[in-house]
Amino acid sequence: MEALPGGYPVKAPTPKARMFLLFFSVAICMGTLFLLQTKLSKPRKTKDFYSFDVRDMRGRVVSLEKYRGKASLVVNVASWCEQTEQNYRALQELHRELGTSHFNVLAFPCAQYGDTEPGTNREIENFAKSNFGVTFPIFSKIKIMGSEADPAFKFLTDSVQKTPKWNFWKFLVNPEGKVVKFWKAEESMETIRQEATTLVREIILRKRAEL
Repeated sequence: MEALPGGYPVKAPTPKARMFLLFFSVAICMGTLFLLQTKLSKPRKTKDFYSFDVRDMRGRVVSLEKYRGKASLVVNVASWCEQTEQNYRALQELHRELGTSHFNVLAFPCAQYGDTEPGTNREIENFAKSNFGVTFPIFSKIKIMGSEADPAFKFLTDSVQKTPKWNFWKFLVNPEGKVVKFWKAEESMETIRQEATTLVREIILRKRAEL
């Protein structure tokens, strides 16, 4: 028999009571751990290209969500490269040909390949527009290699397990934001046009079927 302060006796817990208290404590701990594990293991929303934010030529944060439901040809561009004129002209022609209702060329300047993109965002934009009549979106200059790689572009390179070795690599992204094809700089623009056109036709047919 134990005693409280003041001399009042108190009956010690019986072995059965101790066992109940132990069981109750273990049950609470197990329940807490289960809830914590459930919360931590809750599946996160899968990222896709259109779920990322990027910066435009003015440095403003913009969402790529506006391009969801369309096909996109994403390209790392440069102003002073032996392939600049050929690619800019072909990309602008494709952008104009397939239109912006179902397709866009999305350009990301990168200065990690020699001294091929040394200018500021404004200089890059002015150069592309004044020399090649570019009307497709050109975003802020980014890095696509290393620890500072832009997250949106890293999604593309991770998707194909390839990092561009030079300027003007091209990634075809479907309406759901997944990479379906990619091409190196030297590959035929005609092949790219065929693949992009096929994807656009699929988008149009799908939309007609939903009407």
